[in-house]
Amino acid sequence: MRPHPNPRIRLEQYTIPANIAADILFLAAVVYRDIAGKSVADLGTGTGRLAIGAAHMGASRTAAIDIDPVAIRVARENSDVAMADVDWIVGDLDAICGEFDTVVMNPPFGTKQRHLDKIFLTKAIQIGHVVYSIHKSSTREYISRYLARRGCKVHAIHEYIMDVPWMFEHHKKRKHPVKVDCYRVETTRSSR
Repeated sequence: MRPHPNPRIRLEQYTIPANIAADILFLAAVVYRDIAGKSVADLGTGTGRLAIGAAHMGASRTAAIDIDPVAIRVARENSDVAMADVDWIVGDLDAICGEFDTVVMNPPFGTKQRHLDKIFLTKAIQIGHVVYSIHKSSTREYISRYLARRGCKVHAIHEYIMDVPWMFEHHKKRKHPVKVDCYRVETTRSSR
């Protein structure tokens, strides 16, 4: 898959590594049965790795949104090559509405724009029955408390080490390992 040609630090545009994306999609599709025949949304899709994977794993409908038109252009090109049917949307999170069975996302961690991760999580639990969301492990207590206050149930937390490659001037190493958690969250919508 083609990466973003010019990622922006303000948007924290780090591509989810292929091995982590594959594992999360396997868990969602095979272990928890949250993909095949389901409507899936990917918030902050970037170049589309999770959305394209969900489409290939049998989602009945896949919608993906990103505020960056360049990222969506690359995602469209990636989906054309992969022959995946995805509805691509350029816009902020308010541009996607409705109800989805499953939301998958690798949101910004909120290190450049404080609490941006929480904004993504809030939108995900508003529109999704089940949410798969990646967050820095160092925020586990904060994220867990936030979800509990919103009436959500954290069904599982899967731990990963995400190697972030050198991309921006402030990076000091060729790659930097970051401990992350992928939450499987059942929202208040799942009990309806």
